[in-house]
Amino acid sequence: MISCRNLTRRFGEFTAVRDLSFEVAPGTICAFLGPNGAGKSTTVRMLSGLLTPSSGSAVVAGLDVAGGGVELKRQIGVLPENLGLFDDLTVEEHLHLTGDLYGLSTAETRARTDQLLRVLALEHGRNRFASRCSHGMRKKTSLAMALLPNPKVLFLDEPFEGIDPVSSKAMRDLLAAIATRGITVFLTSHILPVVERLAQQILMLRGGELVWNSVTGELPGSLEELYFELVESPVEEDLQWLGCKPC
Repeated sequence: MISCRNLTRRFGEFTAVRDLSFEVAPGTICAFLGPNGAGKSTTVRMLSGLLTPSSGSAVVAGLDVAGGGVELKRQIGVLPENLGLFDDLTVEEHLHLTGDLYGLSTAETRARTDQLLRVLALEHGRNRFASRCSHGMRKKTSLAMALLPNPKVLFLDEPFEGIDPVSSKAMRDLLAAIATRGITVFLTSHILPVVERLAQQILMLRGGELVWNSVTGELPGSLEELYFELVESPVEEDLQWLGCKPC
């Protein structure tokens, strides 16, 4: 459902993503991991048709990302980093607008909206303006918008960041369920324990280059240990002055 061949993106002299090649099968939850600045967002923007590759190619939902245009966007759902909400629309109005944009009937849009609001625990805030919503509510609203058109591929940028434990569990269960029905989920996250439980495929990016690609069951140890080894190690320094009282 996602296929990349030597996908590259340059900005002037700087190469943000270099020669990425990988496959993600239909119905797979794939985690795309790496530190800030590694090229994850640039890659997702190329795969979702928002940014043209400098070289190489990618196919998503059977469409070339360089020429998929509107049809590509109709086949995918995206939870972007900035969430893409309008402050002066309510939670419910965001979903109704999404249904209109994708050509769903009013009845189908309302039915799907009601279900998504229940599953994501947004019913109590359905009439709240986005400007008055918490970060967690805004994120769940954006996720609901991505799901409402029933996409073939779902791109999620940090879906679990800033989410309470109950909502996180509901979202994980929902993603696992839709993957079994053939929807491909491609997500970025820094919350490694959640990723290790949820994802079936792990990709790791460092400096714009792919350094790991395997199914979760083939990890040589814990995901956290491998991430620290291949991608980014924590700084270790003993701040001896902390906790010491002056004489």
